[in-house]
Amino acid sequence: MKPTLKTLLAAVAGATFLTAGMAQANERLLIGSTSSSSSHYGYFVAVNQIINSQVEGVSASVAETGATVDNLRRLGRNQIDMGLVTTNTGYHAYAGQEDFDGRPVDSRLLWVYTVAPQNVVMRQDAGVSTLEELEGVRFNPGITGSATEKTTEAVMRTLGISPDYVRGSTTDIVDAMKDGRVMGSAKSGVGNKLDGSTMDIATFTPISVISLTDEQADTLRAEMPDVAIVDVPEGAGEGIPAYTTWAFGVAVHAHPDLDEETAYQIVKAVMENPEPQANAFSAVRDEDLAQMTLEVGTVPLHAGAARYFEEQGLEIPEALRPVE
Repeated sequence: MKPTLKTLLAAVAGATFLTAGMAQANERLLIGSTSSSSSHYGYFVAVNQIINSQVEGVSASVAETGATVDNLRRLGRNQIDMGLVTTNTGYHAYAGQEDFDGRPVDSRLLWVYTVAPQNVVMRQDAGVSTLEELEGVRFNPGITGSATEKTTEAVMRTLGISPDYVRGSTTDIVDAMKDGRVMGSAKSGVGNKLDGSTMDIATFTPISVISLTDEQADTLRAEMPDVAIVDVPEGAGEGIPAYTTWAFGVAVHAHPDLDEETAYQIVKAVMENPEPQANAFSAVRDEDLAQMTLEVGTVPLHAGAARYFEEQGLEIPEALRPVE
């Protein structure tokens, strides 16, 4: 049976049982997540528990889904009320681009809970210290079929750089970089740290991470609004200095029809109860989710979310201002 979403179950006041003042609406929400084998699924279970314990009058449940694209399509069909959406694909859906060309999906940003910097990792003996020097170099843009692969290729096209792309799985590329058949790879970071496969490569051969120049960063800001530009501090890996790169976030988007007060109370509860989220998904520990949302979000905020952030004295960027 097709789920009915954003259903209001009015607690009808029967004359012999309840007075009208005792009746209270209970809003039922369905949250689209991802595969139950993913650590992100655990994050959404924690969020669900926060909503059910902290937001009065709302009953939420989590659905296992196919993640971003599936969730966006479910939002478009009114089959879920909220869901996991990566910020780059969320922008494509909102703008009717890429996989959503001619079929835009209208959604609203609630918050971003983690950011994935896209790290250009090179063997030091490649002699590559700038992105321009990747021209013609054997380079993996990201594992085959990944968001990293697609985004890296778009970044390189935008910057006018043409590496010699080598495709493969994570295992393929790690082995190829270790033995020098591939000189570099784009890999998603884990917060401000290099991922495990990159650290594995670093145990075999010295590595470096290539930074965007100020000019390149400005070009991407102007021409690729689906990505964020982030500054990663020193220490992403041993001996790795601070650098600038592109990134996308993992966010929670909502259906535009989600009640403003409900959205406000949900965002408030999530922002003010960080510990259960950190216990379920360690990457959010000690992160400022509100600031992250305003820096990395790519579609307009839900009016309820914007109200909460403004109450905290935060300035909403023009691109994220509610459109209602």
